[in-house]
Amino acid sequence: MATEVVMPKLGLTMEEGTIENWFVNEGDEIQKGDPIAEISSEKLTGEVESPISGTVIKLLGEVGDMIECTKPIAYIGKPGEQVEIGTDSNKISNEEIITEKEVTTATDKVKRAQPSKRKNGERIFITPVARKMAEERGIDIRDINGTGGNGRITRLDILRYVPSEKPVEKEAEKVAPIASEIEYGAGLTGMRKTIAQRMMRSVQTTAQVTNQRKADVTTLMEFRQEIKEKVHHPLDQGELSVNTFLTRAIVLALQDYPEMNAWYYNGEYIQVAEIHIGIATAIDDGLVVPVVKGAHQMSLSQLGNEIQKVTTEARQGTLDGSLYSGSTFSITNLGGYDIEYFTPIINTPEVAILGAGAIQNELELVDGEIVEKLKLPLSLTYDHQLIDGAPAAEFMNKVVDYLQDPYRLII
Repeated sequence: MATEVVMPKLGLTMEEGTIENWFVNEGDEIQKGDPIAEISSEKLTGEVESPISGTVIKLLGEVGDMIECTKPIAYIGKPGEQVEIGTDSNKISNEEIITEKEVTTATDKVKRAQPSKRKNGERIFITPVARKMAEERGIDIRDINGTGGNGRITRLDILRYVPSEKPVEKEAEKVAPIASEIEYGAGLTGMRKTIAQRMMRSVQTTAQVTNQRKADVTTLMEFRQEIKEKVHHPLDQGELSVNTFLTRAIVLALQDYPEMNAWYYNGEYIQVAEIHIGIATAIDDGLVVPVVKGAHQMSLSQLGNEIQKVTTEARQGTLDGSLYSGSTFSITNLGGYDIEYFTPIINTPEVAILGAGAIQNELELVDGEIVEKLKLPLSLTYDHQLIDGAPAAEFMNKVVDYLQDPYRLII
């Protein structure tokens, strides 16, 4: 019996994936673990591997098609084996592989039941291939009723469509694009497109506000140097990095303010008992957020080791796919680029993200004397739908308290 290869679900908010490239053709012999396709998800571009050795019997979809998570994208089996392709609207079925004669027959039916125009502002679901076909043919996609899942417009709907007489549109409608027709990430490909889609989804579905302040880390840097001098063991695995101290302070603050350690998705707000920290990491192709799972159960050195491990593997492209999702709070650090303050964008479905800038040397008047202080700029973005300004400020102050009293980070 043939084995299904399904579109993987890599994160809580991932509902579908886009086929970016096929590495095999129907009839090819492949081995277990061989890459079959490249897909783009919400957070990264990855490969789908064959679960067994065998022959590629059927590929379900073309480059650019979006397929719902857990739905099959291919079948692997024995040479000559036949598989039944279901009529599920989320699969590319035999019905969608049609001839010109079938298009003509379908067109006759459409003429007798022409779809009504969608209302302005109504969301339109359409596959990338169908959108491209519509643009090439000059078809207004608001005039088409989709037959796919969630009313999605497919290639077959475009081929079946016959224009009807329409009244002249108002000039205003011609000038301003309909919000529902804006395709986030249009013109982009691969990871860049998924980053664009995710960022736009974040700012469109959350009420983002950013609080900013500095933490005096003078004592923290002295504490760090003291540990280096007194511990007779190499500390070169990230144990004493600023990111590690900041992450530890955030973990402790999240335990004090659990409402910040949460997800808000599909209208449901969920406080999460465990703390999983996402670390925004720049790579050659863009940005990924590897996750330190169970950060609340780690000592300072364990936390530093794990942060270095997941970020290094993410840059090398060797990180396990399960560690790209599931974070409950994220951190982004632009200190290495001499940035002081910035406005981080929430890594949905999380409700907050904290950004760190470059440590600043500042002069202060203390007891009548001018002294040099080291200040760490912090930027906390939170979803004002769920978190008000006062508790967000209290959380940020708590993070600062831990950074300014570094011995609390190790007890």
